[in-house]
Parts: sequence; structure tokens; C-alpha cells
Amino acid sequence: MERMARPTHEMHEHYDVVVVGSGYGGGIAASRLARAGRSVCVLERGKELHPGEYPDSPASALRQVQAQTRRGHVGSPTALIDFNLGSDIGVVRGCGLGGTSLINANVAKRAEPEIFDDDRWPSELRGNGADVLEPYYARAETMLGSQYAPVSIPELPKVRALEASAAALGATVEPAKLNVTFADGTNAAGIEQRACSLCGDCVTGCNHWAKNTVLMNYLPDAHRHGAHIFTEIQARTVRKRPDGTWLIEYVDLSVARRRPWRRTRFVTADVVVLAAGSLGSTEILLRSRYAGLDVSERLGLSFTGNGDVVAFAFDTDRSVRGIGTGREPVTDPVGTCINAMIELDTAEGPVLIQEGAIPGALGRAAGGVWGLSALAFGRDGSRGLERVLKRLGQLVEAAFSTRRGPTDRTLTYLVMSVDDDSGELVLEDDRLNIRWPNVSQRPVFDRLNETVRQASAALGGTFVPNPIWASPFGSTLLTVQPLGGCDMGDDARSGVVNHKGQVFAGRTGTRVHDGLYVADGAIVPRPLGANPSLTISALAERICELMIEDSRWEPPPPGSPPPAQSSSARRATMGLTFNDRLHGHISTRVTGDYDQGEVIGRDEGSPIDVVVNDRLRRRRAGAAQRGDVRSPHRHGPRPITLIAAAGRHRHVPAIRRGR
Repeated sequence: MERMARPTHEMHEHYDVVVVGSGYGGGIAASRLARAGRSVCVLERGKELHPGEYPDSPASALRQVQAQTRRGHVGSPTALIDFNLGSDIGVVRGCGLGGTSLINANVAKRAEPEIFDDDRWPSELRGNGADVLEPYYARAETMLGSQYAPVSIPELPKVRALEASAAALGATVEPAKLNVTFADGTNAAGIEQRACSLCGDCVTGCNHWAKNTVLMNYLPDAHRHGAHIFTEIQARTVRKRPDGTWLIEYVDLSVARRRPWRRTRFVTADVVVLAAGSLGSTEILLRSRYAGLDVSERLGLSFTGNGDVVAFAFDTDRSVRGIGTGREPVTDPVGTCINAMIELDTAEGPVLIQEGAIPGALGRAAGGVWGLSALAFGRDGSRGLERVLKRLGQLVEAAFSTRRGPTDRTLTYLVMSVDDDSGELVLEDDRLNIRWPNVSQRPVFDRLNETVRQASAALGGTFVPNPIWASPFGSTLLTVQPLGGCDMGDDARSGVVNHKGQVFAGRTGTRVHDGLYVADGAIVPRPLGANPSLTISALAERICELMIEDSRWEPPPPGSPPPAQSSSARRATMGLTFNDRLHGHISTRVTGDYDQGEVIGRDEGSPIDVVVNDRLRRRRAGAAQRGDVRSPHRHGPRPITLIAAAGRHRHVPAIRRGR
């Protein structure tokens, strides 16, 4: 498969559509809108990694981990496995071309029909969402290659262990539908893929060309239809320009550390589709609101971890074979990360339990974490000195073994249910934080832990709840399925976007910002109680179809070349870029003394940040031979960014240029 990402200097100044993010929402938007004949630009924060380049050892895995904490950022900002450790809950997401599809378990499960009976859904989906989304579910399943695993999968040791757990809960095990290829062949996007090796290393990236990530289907389709894809680009804000187009401020991470004066750049578009995930899209809109974008007051609210719980049956009475093979050949198949599931219907809502696999690159670390967690708060009925001696023995053996001993006898449970979706995403010192006080103390998590404890006891194992409770970062819960922050609603009082994904323009009413959309997990207004990727895909498919219909975009005739760029979208040429960042404080009560205005503005908590960007480029043909240097902004004003960060004053008077 050819590389899709372009060098940043090839980015045009203007596109019909700029898509921020490349996961399920972004990849789908790029594909469908490029097929509709639009000039499309995709901005992805991470790198383009292909099979064979994903981590398969402890050292390579460590290099692909980054963490955002309240104290700062650790690791490369383009590392594949991205932790956001908020004050109350942590989130794991993927960072790379393909988004979180690169590191999730790729389970393709539709939301249950009763999920849409909730009043939080907009009226167009409320009560009949499953029927409305049916064609879009089917469309996404076709493109993602959703299918059931071969009949031999139930023979896997970890599936057999899950069956024993199900029996203890009075339930049965059902096969999971997966976005995984089980036979060599060509997928719906024309990409050659290989049969799954059942290595179990799905969640550190598939090195065997078998996992049907967005990188394998929607993105190549977008690329083939003319979309321009750029990696290591972090979008920061979106702003409406006087001419009705959108100005997207971004940072080129490939040069930011080496040349910090070139951090801030801009691209314009007629339409912007935010698809950077629940955290990313919300963060961009929060920062844009501080820069003057009028949006709903519900922005950042109703965040949910989808009732997500990770727990373990440690040191059971059988071999589970739940650790991936890493660099070693597959002699004893592990299976895909998830192969089967238990569905429970409780009075509090649906509960979904799935078995998991820890990738081989993290196997040795997992054994140590399990041993320490079992020593700290594991439960299996043992007490006193007997418990201490047993735990110490388990810890020593687990710490020095990867696929034998207690580590081999440990089953991973991935559990989804319905939480109260009362988390809040906020910006603190220009960093995203997740506020959800006492989230781990919610009754739903006590019930889920008790259910998994019973499932673990059936295997003779030690129940180990979420080990991050013992984490030095202080988080109390960890989710891999964040939803919400830009909820769908009927108006701005009930949501941030409407059923079409259009961002509401203001705090009340149904007026929207023309050309500004959100199309990812951020718009889901409640927990789904199931793996959300397929529902996110269906919603994105629907949003794109409605956008194309409303805009009356017609796809080019069959056999036509990729769409030409708009007249203002010229190829980048040689030249110079000038960035000038002015920052300080501002006060509207002082007009004649700049120093006094700075002091009072600081006391009033009204910081201001101004970025002036100008580019002079030498045209390659004709003008370059004549030595004619022109400003690329002759068709409009040069980009000047004004950021009033969380200050009191919305009106900004004239500002003197200076340092």
C-alpha cells in the first residue's frame, strides 16, 4: 500500500473541505466528500504507520506512549498510544493516521434499539434511531469488512474461559463481529490484506495486514479520490472569516520542536469537519470559543466513558493464553483481542462482557502490574498471612514470566455498561482536563465489579479491578471508549450540534454555523453500553450524506480524474513564512497608557495572544524567472489571529503592534 501523507509544504491555502482527524469519523468524511468531487484536506496529529511499523517489543512500545497530565505532557506528541490522565478519569486513544481504529479491538457491534428511546437524542433519531441508521450501519460494515470469526475461534483457551464465566452468571457466550480479515484478499477499497495470524497483538497496531483499521479502507479511498492527507498536524482553533470561509489554525509538529517560530500556521476552507474524537473535537471548540466562536453552553458537558471497566481474573485454574506473541512466531494461537462476549440484561441497563488479550509488547509489564494489583487489592477469599504469602509468590512468578505461570493464567475482562455521563471537559492552562468527581464511586461501577468478581471466581482466580486505581498519576478510572462533549440535540439548549452534526451558533435556538460540523464520538449524547465505533461510523456516514444533499454536491462522472482544487487552492511554492506572536494582558478601562493597561489587565485576569502570519512565495513558473515575488494574500487579508484567553472582556480595542 502506498504512503498517503504529503509533506506539509504541499498544503494548499484553501480547500473546499478540511477534515480534522482521521479515525472513524474523519476517515469516513474524507472518503465520502472526496467522492462527491470536493477538494479535501485531512489534518492528523499522529504519524502514518503501516503494518510492520507498530511496536512489538517493550522498548518500541515505550517509545510509542505519550501522556497528558495536569502537570504537563510526557513523551512524543505524535506517539501512537495517547493517555489523557485527567483529575478524575483517564482516557486512552490512538494517535496516528487511522485514529483510535489503530489500537482498538475493532469490534463491530450495533447499539441496541432501546438505546435510542432516550430523550437526549435529537427528535430525528429519538425512538427510531436503529431504523434510521440501518442503511448507514450496513454501509459502514461493508467498507470496514465487518464479519464473524471462523468457527475454530471458540476453541481458543480465553474463549473457553469466558464460557465458564458466563455459566456462573447464568448467561451464554456469543461470537463478536469484528473488523478483521480472516482470508487473504482484496478489501472494499481495493487494498490487499492478509489473513489474521491470531497473534493477539491487535491493540498495539496490527503488523500482519489483517486488522481492518480506517487506514486500510476509508483513507485509501479518500486518497484515491484526490484527498490531500497531512500528518503531524495539530489543529488548534477554527474561526469564521468575513468572507464566510473558515480559518483553521494548526501547529506543524514535525518542525515545532526544531523551529518553534514556525509553530502556528493556517489553512482556509469552505467547510470544516471536526473528527478528532471526543476529546480532540471538544478541545478545539473550547479553544475556539475563547477566541470568539459563539457556541452552546453545553460544550464540554455530558462526557461519558461508556460505562467502561477493565478488570482481570488473575492466576486462574487454567491456561488462558491471553498474552500476544509479539515478535515470536505464532505457535499457540491467542486469537484476536476480542472474540466473544456475554450480554446481560439488568434492571440498570445492558452489560456487555468481552474477553481481551494483552499485546506481547506489554506482556511482561502486565504480569508485574497484575501481581502488584493483586497484592494491593485483589479478592479471592484468602485472608491474613496466607493471603500475603500467596500474593508475594504470585507477584514474583508473574514479574518474571510473560506467557507462562500466573500471567498465562490471567483473563482480561472488557466490560461496558451505562454510566451517568456527567463528566465535563474543560481547558486549564490551555490543556484539556476531564472533571468527574468521585466517578469511580458511582454505583454502576460497584455493580460491574461485583459481576466480574463472580465471573472471576468461577475460574478460581483472584479478582483484580482496574489497576490504574493504584497508579501514581492518581486517576481513579480508565476508559478506552470516550463519548460526548459535543452532544447532538434539538437546539443549543440541549446540545452542541444538531442531528446533521452542524454546530449551533449561540446559546439558544437552532441557528447553526454554516460549514462547521462535528462527526465523531463527541456527538453521541449518552453511553451506548456497547463498543461505539460502528455507531460512530453510521452517524458519520449519515452526516456526510446529508451534507452532500444539502450542499447539492454532485459526484464526478465515473472514470473522471481526481477533483481539481478550487481556484484559490494553489500548489505551495518556494518562499518565506513570517510568524509574529504578541502576548500580554488587556484592559478596556485604560486607553492611553499601555504599561498601566498591562498591569490592570493582569490583575483582572484578561490575557491576550495575537499571532500575525504572513507568507511571501516565489511562483515557480514565469514569475520565478522574472524574479517577481508576490504576497499570496492578494485575494484577501493576511491571517491575523486574535486569541482572548478566558478573559472578562469580549470587546477588544485597537492594539499597538509591539513585542
